Amino acid sequence: MIGGIIICIAAVTYGLMAERLSKTPITAPIIFISLGAILATSGALSTTEINHFLHPLAEFALVVVLFLDAAKTDFKALERRHIWPQRMLLIGLPLAIIFGTLAFYAILPAWPLAMIGLAAAVLSPTDAALGQAVVSNTAVPERDRRALTVESGLNDGMALPIILMLTSLVAIEVSSGSAGQWLMFGLKQITLGPLVGAIVGSVAGIALLKAKANNTTTEAYEGAATLAIAGGAYLLANYVGGNGFIATFVAGLCFGHKVQGQCPFVYEFAEGEGQLLTWAAFLFIGAGLVPEAISNLTWPMFLAIMVSLFVVRPLAIWISLIGTDATPVTRLFFGWFGPRGLATALFALLVLHELPEDAGHGLLMLAANAVWISALLHGLSSAPAARWYGKISRPQDG
Repeated sequence: MIGGIIICIAAVTYGLMAERLSKTPITAPIIFISLGAILATSGALSTTEINHFLHPLAEFALVVVLFLDAAKTDFKALERRHIWPQRMLLIGLPLAIIFGTLAFYAILPAWPLAMIGLAAAVLSPTDAALGQAVVSNTAVPERDRRALTVESGLNDGMALPIILMLTSLVAIEVSSGSAGQWLMFGLKQITLGPLVGAIVGSVAGIALLKAKANNTTTEAYEGAATLAIAGGAYLLANYVGGNGFIATFVAGLCFGHKVQGQCPFVYEFAEGEGQLLTWAAFLFIGAGLVPEAISNLTWPMFLAIMVSLFVVRPLAIWISLIGTDATPVTRLFFGWFGPRGLATALFALLVLHELPEDAGHGLLMLAANAVWISALLHGLSSAPAARWYGKISRPQDG
């Protein structure tokens, strides 16, 4: 009870001070991760309460985040200026997984190779919420902000199929089942999921546009319908043997492409109720994962996280933007602002029960430590770095 009251007070206080705090290094992820850890450590939140909410909240948050991030993609803007986000997604993301695998192989030699690749993939998605002071700061050129927003919105969905296939490979190494069974399971997950998502998202987008044209709906009901679309894609994909999260992401892409900004709820929810959902997810990550993760943080794990943040992503992004008009400063800026956030923690929770107990626990501890360390480092650096970058940058064409 006391923990719930404290959480409500913190949420109200941050909501009332959000504009002023956005200009400081104090970010929402830092506040709510820290608050969750403090409440759990002090006993204000019981372990039963945390465990009761953590997994369902994580799954719900991932469904909503994947759908809305994909649906918010500005396809018209991408058609005009697509080179930077396209390169970062199609070249930078695979390179980050490859470089991460090579680095972790040297740092975590006791881990099986498939587990090392899985860890690199889980640490590859980025989260714009941890660098909100960058993507919302108008001093940073619009093209740069859009590139980072699009990349962070899409790379979690693009990394998910790789994560699922690597999870199947880990399961093959330890399971008594045949490799063929696990590979077939993985293939069904990454083929049926996108198929269901594409059908649900496209049909729903067309239906919404027709309803709006015939004046048979209002914005209030469009919002409820949009959330039901995301949930429906997730449930239907799981029912036919596909992956519900991939289906949700693809449904968001197809839905967003069809409506092309004609569904204001997608943006309003992301700015309103979506923020509350994000805060809650960070709070329960802080309460349910961070205290244990800190107690299990080893020097090799810490080194792996530092290499991922300071070497792996910056190098992958630098290489991906070779041949474009991105300046060296822009490449460095993009390379640094790839914070690890909700997707990293939620993906580790997602595959936890598909892995051997020791391997799953190690991956979860790595992911949870990466999230709070990234929240701290990127949160503290986002506002001053955005101001600095805005001063030395000029909008670029191309």
